[in-house]
Amino acid sequence: MPKQKERDLQQTQKKKKTPGLLKRFFAYYKPHKIMFALDMGASLLVALVGIVYPIVTRTMLNDLIPNRQYVSIIVFGTCLLALYVVRMLLNFFIQYQGHMVGVYMQAQMRRDMFEHLEKLPYSFYDNHETGKIMSRMTNDLMDISELAHHGPENIIISSISIIVSFIYLSTINIWLTLIIFAAVPFLVVISAVLRKKMRKAFTETRKSLAVINASLESSIAGIRVTKAYTNSEKEAEKFEKGNGEFIAARRDSYKAMGQFHSGTSFVTDIFNVIVLIAGGLFLYAGKIKFGDYSAFIVSVSMFIGPVMTLINFMEQYQNGVTGFERFLEIMDTDPECDAPGAEDIGEVEGHIELRDLSYHYDVYDEDGNLLEGEHARDVLSHVSLDIPKGKTFALVGPSGGGKTTICHLIPHFYEFLSGEILIDGKEIHQMTMESLRRNIGIVQQDIYLFNASIKENILYGRLDATDEEVIEAAKRANIHDYIMSLEHGYATEIGERGVRLSGGQKQRLSIARVFLKNPPILILDEATSALDNTTEILIQQSLDELCRGRTTLVVAHRLSTIKNADEIAVIANGKIVEQGSHDELIEKNGVYAELYSLQFRANTGESYEAPANLTT
Repeated sequence: MPKQKERDLQQTQKKKKTPGLLKRFFAYYKPHKIMFALDMGASLLVALVGIVYPIVTRTMLNDLIPNRQYVSIIVFGTCLLALYVVRMLLNFFIQYQGHMVGVYMQAQMRRDMFEHLEKLPYSFYDNHETGKIMSRMTNDLMDISELAHHGPENIIISSISIIVSFIYLSTINIWLTLIIFAAVPFLVVISAVLRKKMRKAFTETRKSLAVINASLESSIAGIRVTKAYTNSEKEAEKFEKGNGEFIAARRDSYKAMGQFHSGTSFVTDIFNVIVLIAGGLFLYAGKIKFGDYSAFIVSVSMFIGPVMTLINFMEQYQNGVTGFERFLEIMDTDPECDAPGAEDIGEVEGHIELRDLSYHYDVYDEDGNLLEGEHARDVLSHVSLDIPKGKTFALVGPSGGGKTTICHLIPHFYEFLSGEILIDGKEIHQMTMESLRRNIGIVQQDIYLFNASIKENILYGRLDATDEEVIEAAKRANIHDYIMSLEHGYATEIGERGVRLSGGQKQRLSIARVFLKNPPILILDEATSALDNTTEILIQQSLDELCRGRTTLVVAHRLSTIKNADEIAVIANGKIVEQGSHDELIEKNGVYAELYSLQFRANTGESYEAPANLTT
């Protein structure tokens, strides 16, 4: 499916109505609805127990104490103490199990995000930094977890508490209650005015924190380069820039939060003034008893407390909502998907054809938004190739000419603009991506090894392989003897990105992976360009063994390594400028011959300039 058709399909899908934010959030409660219901029930009981104290206070002041009913006073006090013990247990349940509901939801969101990230195309990772992605999976989801627990509890229970306390206060004195309740709209207005500003500030804080995480991840991953070039000050400068942005964003968020809390707190303070003045006047006029007045003063906290809880909850709400929105930004990114009707192709023979293939890289802004039109950068223009099964085909030419792009398009890592790629005569869109990539082995210049044992890294080629098969793959990659010389053999941990191995050892492990995978199609993308000549010769022996009997596409910088290829194509500026065997191209005395001659002279120390028709 050409890239333009894919975009049209994505636009059509986006026009479909998607579930609202709250609906998607509440969907994560469903697996935990029983525990959530128990949590809400416990919270409700805690709220109801809270109303007992002012009731007991009013009864004692108006009845028990004036009538000297000492036994009843002790009984009431004992019952109140028993209720407080129950409330303690309920509070423990709420704090423990209630928070665990949030944790389970957070874990499910993290699981969903990880699974979705695994399905996203290469282009997503080209334009999103690892540290920023990690920030969304850690910091954002932590705030979502807190919102998941406290959100319903604060909204539902506080609302019920406000209603119950209003009814109870009305039984004491309806007019005094209405006067106090009249202050509530002021809180609503202030919250509505300041909420938008606070939400924007917290969103900026999230972005700045993601920048710090990205900078930190980059600096730590490149610490050896930093030390080698003694550029610690430069890294500190880069980190401090992000840190400064975080301070500025945090300052704005705390300023907005300060305005929010100071404004709302002022209104709630008015409650106390109203109770004091209005209650005093009512008492002076004889419209309320002293016991009722005392109970009203005690009881009004039942009303103010839930109101303050809802006000303070706004900060947590803003954190959680902005975090969930950032979570949904990733979840709503279109994943890789097979074309309609795509089938598992089983095992292929390996005949590869590129027909009139064109491709350009999309360009994104700092926020990961696609820049359309003239921002796109053309990489391939109407390229056609035919690679028979079992043959070795080499691509040479200047950097940026499109060689690696072809290597990425054949396994369908990117969507091309126009043209076709066929395997055994079948267009790759008719194949599932999983079955296509199962038939292709890739050895690149930049080898990624996991922070695990040697065995686990080789097993990545085929997870169900036996120990004997792993050992055989290592032998064929000429690394078995080295592994056996280590104290822990195949169980040796190799460190992050294989830091405890040399470049040649890393490359051999990657070759062992491919031997274990045993694919019919092999792509070697400058697999030896980063190695010294001696190591390259040794690795080349392993690669020659690996290529035997497979359709092989080789991208090479050193032309001496591909002299024996069945066919060679010279690519420059996204086009094939020459094609043939090594001897044929040398005989033509064209671009390849000149490039080969210049490289030979470079190896002998003579100065040279690249041919004008190869510049990019």
